[in-house]
Amino acid sequence: MNDKKSFIDRIIERIDSMDGNSLQAYMLRLSKDKGFLSTILNSVDEGILVIDRNLSIRYRNTKAKELLGLPDDLTKLRLSHFIRGVNWRMVLQENVREWTRMSREEVEISYPEPRILQMYLSPQEINNESCALVILRDITEQRQRSREELEMNTARAVSLLAAGVAHEIGNPLNSLYLNLQIIEQELGENNHDEQMSDTLSMIHSCRQEVERLDNIIHQFLHAIRPGKPQLTLTSLPGTVLETLNFMHQEFELKQIEVKINFPESAPEIMGDASQLKQAFYNILKNSIQAMSSGGEIIIDLTADDNFLNLVFTDNGGGATQEQFKEMFNPFKTFKAGGSGIGMMIIQRVLNEHGALYSVSTDPGAGLRFAIRFPRPDAKPHLPPQIPTAEE
Repeated sequence: MNDKKSFIDRIIERIDSMDGNSLQAYMLRLSKDKGFLSTILNSVDEGILVIDRNLSIRYRNTKAKELLGLPDDLTKLRLSHFIRGVNWRMVLQENVREWTRMSREEVEISYPEPRILQMYLSPQEINNESCALVILRDITEQRQRSREELEMNTARAVSLLAAGVAHEIGNPLNSLYLNLQIIEQELGENNHDEQMSDTLSMIHSCRQEVERLDNIIHQFLHAIRPGKPQLTLTSLPGTVLETLNFMHQEFELKQIEVKINFPESAPEIMGDASQLKQAFYNILKNSIQAMSSGGEIIIDLTADDNFLNLVFTDNGGGATQEQFKEMFNPFKTFKAGGSGIGMMIIQRVLNEHGALYSVSTDPGAGLRFAIRFPRPDAKPHLPPQIPTAEE
């Protein structure tokens, strides 16, 4: 038998030892405290829920009821009836370690009306029972106006940054490239021995590295001053592989192993391959920077009826709670010499592709970045099937 007494048990013991006057005063104070807390929680603009390991809803405030269309009777209901497309089983049941991870995810619901919600899940121990606090924020309008606001708030800073990058780095690289090309041509005309061949090979490799750096700069400038994405049918596995090929030297230099789990065939998505590669580059770059002495990155791709699910997982240092909350703020960086635009680029590209994304982390044990791309042939959303009293 469990010797640890619950909160309710402790209250009952205390009530049993009270006289009538003390009992009345104690119950009045409890009622007032509960009412005050309930008033606060029902006045906030975020939906707040408490769920247990079985996804049963133990508490919900007024905003959560409004956002999800929750009925008054929550007896037979689970959160998975209302928020779908989340791998609840992995997070809350099968993997014990996953329960300790903070999770931030964007979810799309269609009932009681189409909305995009930002969901923050934080595991808690309440009266020696494993529960989770779920906070829901309606970001539908924010997603709709995010591109315009981002351009207004950062246009001047980005323009100055882009001009500085082009001048201070791009121009010297072009000059270096041209001089290497001239040297290579002149030496090639007098190639008479093996030593000269080795020198030419080294010059050719240097010129390729300059080309690679120049390409990175152009992608960077394009990413922070993008045009409207040109959406066409795009192979997601092919786009990821092209990004990996572009970055292969960085993986080798940092002794990072990349594992890919892709199906033999996958549906195409409507996407702009160039902008998607820039987003994937920044996700992978963050993983590389989080692994100072080698490591592993795993990339998984799966498909369901409505989405292609792309997941990047690394075993780097993860993120602290402070970093986790602020990682998507423009120009916010926690790395020495960082610009704070990497996550901004990722967020903008994914938003413009109608993708939903989630980030989960365990400080010191890595970070997982999951993206859900809508399929062009996706099935229409249906209202949640709420169990009846007989079920």
